[in-house]
Formats: sequence, structure tokens, C-alpha cells
Amino acid sequence: MRLYSGAVSLFSRKVEIALFEKGLAFERIQVPFSQSTGYAPRHPVVLAANPKAQVPVLVDGDLTLFDSTVILEYLEDTYPAPPLYPAEAKARARCRLLELTADEILLPEVRPLMYRTEPPSPDPERQLQRQADGHKAEAALLGRYRELEERLGQQACFCGDFSAADIAIFMNVLWILRLNGPRLTGHPGLAAWYGRIAARPSAAKIAAEIAAADRELSPELQA
Repeated sequence: MRLYSGAVSLFSRKVEIALFEKGLAFERIQVPFSQSTGYAPRHPVVLAANPKAQVPVLVDGDLTLFDSTVILEYLEDTYPAPPLYPAEAKARARCRLLELTADEILLPEVRPLMYRTEPPSPDPERQLQRQADGHKAEAALLGRYRELEERLGQQACFCGDFSAADIAIFMNVLWILRLNGPRLTGHPGLAAWYGRIAARPSAAKIAAEIAAADRELSPELQA
């Protein structure tokens, strides 16, 4: 099994956590990336496999997949133990909705913070707009924290047991924190959940690798 991944690709790292949790051996191929040029040159396997030319791309024998959600569902179907989705249909659907919420609702509010990893815009007005968009996103993310904490309630994990929903939400919160976004102060339940997930060997390994990549690729975050 091979995974075409990016050192600071949120969705690639989401898949890596799932692979580690399931104890699956895989070869990781890191595609070229820099904050100034992005993913260039594009890896030929990624170009051939994904019309969007993005990682992650998973190759398992004669099957090639892209999109982190599709990959996680394939891993669950093919390698069901340990499970990353609940067994009962309604619980599984709720888990998928939470994963979708992380990827499609939370992430768009994280994206305005990503300018903090990039070289400043040569256009001062554009740079000011990026900063303003980042501050607006931070306010929205505080609201998302409240929603997530309410959804979590007294559970240890979002679907009771550790699941794909926890992986997806963890990766987004990790991204917020690494981009110097809002801290979890004032949201003790969510902060405790984040600490539990971050302590899992799979998540701890990924978080450490991202921090190491940031020291090389994103020195702006270290300031």
C-alpha cells in the first residue's frame, strides 16, 4: 500500500492517522511542496489519479483512490478492525456528518488563517485584507468551538468511541492552533477532548511531524 502525501496537507495527515490506528503498513511518498510555490512540480501519479491534482492519493494493489473521506471509508470496508465508524446505521451516519462538518464547514473558516504560513503579499492592501479576513475567521471559529463542545457533551469522543469524526475534527483544530488561531481557553470540554486525542500515538506522531515540517517550511509561525 502506498500513500502520496504532503508534509503539511491536512487531508493527507488525516488519512495517515487512520492508517496508523488500523495498524496498516504503508509506504509514504511525500510530494514536493513549498509555501512560495505550493505543490510544484505536481507528482505524476497524483496528476494521473486525481482530477484535482491533490493529495492524498492511496494505492492499494490495483486500486487507486483520492479524497480523504473515500479513502477512510475504503479502509473501513477492507480493514474493519479496529473500527473507525460505529456499527449501527444511524450512529454511523451521524459520524459521517461530523466528519463532513469538519471537512466542509469548519475547514472553510480555517482557510483564511493559512496566509500566516505564506510569504507576505507584495500588495499592501491585499495583505491588509488577508489579515482582516483572518480576524473575521477567528471570531467565527470561536462560535464553532462552542458548537463542538455542545455536540461532544460528556462523551470521551464525538461518537462515543474514537472514530473518523475525531480524526477529522482533531486535524482541523490542530490546524487552527498551528496557524495561531483561537486557543481552546474557555472551552474546557473541547480542550480535554483535544488533549485525549493528541495523546494517542497516531495523532502525537502526526502532530510532531507537522511541527517539524513547519520549522522548515513555515518559519513565519515560529515568530
